[in-house]
Amino acid sequence: MNKRPSDRFGITVLALAALIAVLLSIMGYFSVTSAPLPNLAGMIAAPFRSVSASLAEMAGSWSAYFTQFDALKEENQQLKLKIAEMEEIVRQAQADRDENVRLREAVGLREQRRDLDLESARVLAQDTSNWSSLLTVNKGTAHDVAVGDCVVTETGYLVGVVTEAGLNWATVRTILDSESSIGALVFRSKSNTLAQGDFALMRENRLTLSYLGTEPDVVSGDLIVTSGLGGYYPSDLVIGHVEEVRTSDNGLAQYAILTPEAELHDLVQVFIITSFDIVD
Repeated sequence: MNKRPSDRFGITVLALAALIAVLLSIMGYFSVTSAPLPNLAGMIAAPFRSVSASLAEMAGSWSAYFTQFDALKEENQQLKLKIAEMEEIVRQAQADRDENVRLREAVGLREQRRDLDLESARVLAQDTSNWSSLLTVNKGTAHDVAVGDCVVTETGYLVGVVTEAGLNWATVRTILDSESSIGALVFRSKSNTLAQGDFALMRENRLTLSYLGTEPDVVSGDLIVTSGLGGYYPSDLVIGHVEEVRTSDNGLAQYAILTPEAELHDLVQVFIITSFDIVD
């Protein structure tokens, strides 16, 4: 259907009116600001400014995040140091408490064994291998320590014998050492015997009780102490207890497996018997 001329004219007038309205709006905008070209540039740059502002804000946020992260990291490090210091204080307190216990028990030992002169010593090193079992302690000849002195725990359990002595140090061969040999006594039966280190038993923390004869009066669980024969070592120092009795390979004699009473692998402090009264 063809439009009439009046209709086409009306449409044209409306279009022109709309165009004029748009132009007037644009001119009004430019008239209240500044020159048209700078404003046009500003309109074009506006989105980029918005993006730049957003990036700057984001960068500021990340900078604040990393600053806070570094602060937290430093605070965490300081807390770790404080925890380490507190743990060290706890360990030292435990060590002091353990030492006090040992000293109190040593006082009890001195009261029980007034025939012994005891010198406290700290264990500096342990040399335990397949061939030897030795200790190094921090007391020596300056403290009246001499070769041949017996070494015991705070409860009087035999540890070993001094084999070397310097001015402020000494080497102790423990009763587990394969070269160790000391006169012993079965406390129950009073049978004399010999406690000896054994090469094959060292790593098992055991030693042997030898020269029992063919019909020994010794059974599992018997307490073994030093005999004191000859006056070389004090008597009645606890060596250990019998674990089992065995027959030698030739079937002519018996021997016993002995477990020490002293915890030889965990020693921190020992007591050296610098002199003792010989009891007949």
